Amino acid sequence: MNVSIFILATILAAAGNATGEVPDGFMPLFNGKDLTNWRGRGHVDPRETAALSPEAKQKKQADDNENMHKHWRVERGVIVNDGQGVFLTTAKDYADFELLLDWKMVSPRSDSGIYLRGCPQIQIWDPDNPQEINNGADRGSGAMWNNNPDSNGRFPLVRADRPIGQWNQLRIRMVGDRVTVHLNDKLVVDNAVMHNYFDRKRPMFERGPIQIQTHGGEMRFRNLYLREITGDN
Repeated sequence: MNVSIFILATILAAAGNATGEVPDGFMPLFNGKDLTNWRGRGHVDPRETAALSPEAKQKKQADDNENMHKHWRVERGVIVNDGQGVFLTTAKDYADFELLLDWKMVSPRSDSGIYLRGCPQIQIWDPDNPQEINNGADRGSGAMWNNNPDSNGRFPLVRADRPIGQWNQLRIRMVGDRVTVHLNDKLVVDNAVMHNYFDRKRPMFERGPIQIQTHGGEMRFRNLYLREITGDN
């Protein structure tokens, strides 16, 4: 094999699937160029946001969007966050859905997660971070760490993380309050109930945004696709 071709093939294999082709039945959440159709929002009970006056809500959103653009950017078709700032949040709310995305942790001991309907979260962290071992990080990413203690889905069924600096693929399916997660094609959460972090006595919100949360280190995301699930699909 030609050396140049071999090197290119090796790079592509290490990078994972970066074709940008939209899977059948899905729609892109990220256009590969900018943060159109995304907004800023932090860790906040969705009911608090809904209770704001129109004027207060508009001002808060403007402030959050300004913060978002300070810490989130797009580079060569990849969303990059510096480990700070509000969370990248879909402009639209969703009920039942299936979500695909790739993520890469750039530096050890970083932390991230995917909020579902505005509620935390599908946990992403460094399994080898000694500061998080007591919290169960060594079990791996992809589960609902913010669930009630000793509940199904709080920790992954298997550790499926790839080494720091490599791309990982998440597939998240949420129907009602039930969540199934595959990380790198391995089942890590099997149809487990997701608990309402903001009010443990209430069921999960019926609708809400998808948020990408980070703190502590640079994170990268690409190939974000979503399929809304209705009664006939």
